[in-house]
Amino acid sequence: MGQPTPARTRVTGSAAAEGTGTDWWRSAVIYQVYVRSFADGDGDGTGDLAGVRARLPYLAQLGVNALWFNPWYRSPMKDGGYDVADYRAVDPAFGTLAEAEKLIAEARQLGIRTIIDIVPNHVSDQHTWFRAALAGGPERELFHFRPGRGEHGELPPNSWVSQFGGPAWTRVGEGEWYLHLFAPEQPDLNWAHPAVREEHEEVLRFWFERGVAGVRIDSAAMAAKDPVLPDFVEDRDPHPYVDRDELHDIYRSWRRVADEYGGVFVGEVWLPDTERFVRYLRPDELHTAFNFSFLSCPWDPVRLRESIDVTLAEHAPVGAPATWVLCNHDVTRTVTRYGRADTGFDFATKAFGTPTDLALGTRRARAAALLSLALPGAVYLYQGEELGLPEADIPRDRIQDPMYFRSGGTDPGRDGCRVPLPWAAAEPYAGFGPGGEPGGEPWLPQPAGWAAYAADLQADDPGSMLSLYRTAVRLRSTEPGFGDGPLSWLAAPASVLSFARADGLICVVNLGPEAADLPAHSRLLLASGPLDDDGRLPEDTAAWLRA
Repeated sequence: MGQPTPARTRVTGSAAAEGTGTDWWRSAVIYQVYVRSFADGDGDGTGDLAGVRARLPYLAQLGVNALWFNPWYRSPMKDGGYDVADYRAVDPAFGTLAEAEKLIAEARQLGIRTIIDIVPNHVSDQHTWFRAALAGGPERELFHFRPGRGEHGELPPNSWVSQFGGPAWTRVGEGEWYLHLFAPEQPDLNWAHPAVREEHEEVLRFWFERGVAGVRIDSAAMAAKDPVLPDFVEDRDPHPYVDRDELHDIYRSWRRVADEYGGVFVGEVWLPDTERFVRYLRPDELHTAFNFSFLSCPWDPVRLRESIDVTLAEHAPVGAPATWVLCNHDVTRTVTRYGRADTGFDFATKAFGTPTDLALGTRRARAAALLSLALPGAVYLYQGEELGLPEADIPRDRIQDPMYFRSGGTDPGRDGCRVPLPWAAAEPYAGFGPGGEPGGEPWLPQPAGWAAYAADLQADDPGSMLSLYRTAVRLRSTEPGFGDGPLSWLAAPASVLSFARADGLICVVNLGPEAADLPAHSRLLLASGPLDDDGRLPEDTAAWLRA
């Protein structure tokens, strides 16, 4: 958000086609780009749009259908860009608006669409609206300012707690307090005010007209608030700031904007109630939403099958495709998570120096890659997962994530999955920047041995994680039976997941300690590891077959 956009020119030709045509998003493989850590084009230690543009051939060879970019907007970077100061400007650390437009167009020429991030819950405290609000302007109504409690207003207005720890309120001098469900530098917007809704719809149009194909909505279930702002009470229904009914009218109006351009939405919706979750996927609201139950599962056949069944069942009534993801910029990397004794997802497990069996985690991550890519719907692939990167231990004096500081240092935060990627083993900083110019040390330190995961080494190794992903994504794109469509379970031992897709395609995943017989098939298409001498599927291995 920022100054009103000038008169618009509707995009035509190839850029307009970016978001129109077939339902590509129903079966897409979408690659998540955390720009700051993807590739550094100018050698200053921070990833940028120039770095992404230079690596577009790599992404095309990987075979992905779209790129989802974490926020690239102008930002003080108090929360990795999720504190947006101006939605119509690219942060200078990343490049310029003109360069973003070039990136969108160049990617589209390679058959790769672009999805951008929108953060409706809050803006940066450096946003023009909030600065005007602090100065006493009418923009104050666009946020949640309230007098404090206590004799002198010295206590927060209510008991709400920030998602990053500590109170969800900050006092301005000796005056009122403002609400921030995340960091103090991220004041929450007041979505009951029509100007907030109008501005966001204009921002959507601004980017759709620059050729983006879709929008990912951050914290999509948190923007609306109970206007009374009551104290938090466990199990209060409705919740004062999560999954409120008012949200659906907001997203219906957004859907009308997206439909003007053929654009699509994916929502970050964390809800344990599946009936409430699926309401966001009704035909006139969001196209898709992230599936966090699958990501949260331990490496367990019963739990994984249950997650798959529940996910497909809850999406079926509204005709929305499921999404599958193993990792993102907020979650411990898959290799590390699956290499722990307890492989369930829990922020509390992100302890410093948690012991991990990387060989075990890598074997399971390879099998999980084939499992997720064989399921009906769309797949999101976080950068570096195709290289088999583990979670990195960041020295405490180099941590930048506000979660670490707001927790008093008990939570290491999310920086461990955001370490800059290794591209070239023999180059300084593993090729993250162009030649390792002075001052080009990456913004987060790369662990010792990071170069061993470099893309250039893996590209020539048929047994590498990168080669596995390239082959799997290519097969998925050439085999219509994969992607969105029916799934039927096949008879198998309790420790084995075995299911059939259309056109005679079969996926088998062995999560047990004993090798498993493969179902009858005419051809082995791909396996995450070698079969044993008897042609059986070893422990923690997956295979794609043709019946």
